[in-house]
Amino acid sequence: VLKEPLKDGIKILLLAKISFDALHGLSIQILDIDPGYTLGDLEKEKQDTIKRLQTEHVFNTNKSIALPLLPQRIAIISVETSKGYADFLQVIKTNSWNYKFFFMLFPSLLQGDKAAQSIISQLNRIKKVKQHFDAVAIIRGGGGDVGLSCYNNYNLAKTIAEFPLPVLTGIGHSTNETVSEMIAHTNAITPTKLAEFLIQKFHNVSVPVKNAEKYIAVHAKQILDYATQQLLAELKLFKSVTENMVTNGKYRIAECIGELQQHSEAILLKQHREIKHKSIIIIKDSNNYVMHKRVQLTQAASAVQYSLPRIFKQERIGLKHIEEKIQVMHPENILKRGFSITTLNGKLVQQIKNIKAGDLLQTKIYSGIITSEVITTKKNSDE
Repeated sequence: VLKEPLKDGIKILLLAKISFDALHGLSIQILDIDPGYTLGDLEKEKQDTIKRLQTEHVFNTNKSIALPLLPQRIAIISVETSKGYADFLQVIKTNSWNYKFFFMLFPSLLQGDKAAQSIISQLNRIKKVKQHFDAVAIIRGGGGDVGLSCYNNYNLAKTIAEFPLPVLTGIGHSTNETVSEMIAHTNAITPTKLAEFLIQKFHNVSVPVKNAEKYIAVHAKQILDYATQQLLAELKLFKSVTENMVTNGKYRIAECIGELQQHSEAILLKQHREIKHKSIIIIKDSNNYVMHKRVQLTQAASAVQYSLPRIFKQERIGLKHIEEKIQVMHPENILKRGFSITTLNGKLVQQIKNIKAGDLLQTKIYSGIITSEVITTKKNSDE
């Protein structure tokens, strides 16, 4: 009747029978429950949660977050064995348009006392990696309307309201909305409807895009056809204009050739006259130049003939002086003056450091060669 399991903290009004058994002791048998009493308490919790969220101005916060045009990356809070989760995946994976989605499951309890805290924990996990997702989907199905009071929990509802990504709910029931569904960005009554909502989001983009493709294709063809016609017309006009230009050009070239021939003949005749005139001048000037150079050559020959004996005499005297100097410097003449030449092993001795005791030296003087053995050597004091 309550559509909620009995749990700690729930208030109920019941009709019961107390009995005592010698073996089992005292026992109580519930005969009837007044649902109005308990439902009123659950409704009060729901209304208190709504009022607190409205007072804190967060009731519509998650709804104000923009859902991406193509919400493709979905973080799912559900349980792998949930029938609703299976229905959701089946609808998504078998969509007729082959739209592709990326899902990641964050397992959580979906009903009962610990469900609210379990869902909050998974939302906190998703928040740490929010950049990898476009939205969060809370999916529950297969449990009917039983155990939904956890979705009226204030802490869970506030976490959803303030979550940085759009939160989508598909809890799967047909009764009054829970607070979590009210404050979520988008609520679908079943996981199947939530899957259809996501597919429709893709469809809302796909259909206009395909229509735009058709529109572009049709108009592009029209533009190309028109451009082709314009091009053909311009080509025809261009051909006509160029043919006229070529014809006019031929006439102009013929005229230019005639004018060129006339001008070239006149220029050639003028140049021929100038060349003939200059050749006469050149012949005259060259005769004068040759005559002038002949006179200069005759004068130079006379000067050479006059100066040559004197030059030869001076050079002969100079050569004689050089010959005398060479004779004086001749080795034999040097030896005659008392000088000598000392060698060691055929090499001229210039440094005493190259001589040692026992060496055989050859000393050449004017009258002969003296061979001597070195006893001792002594360097000059200034060396």
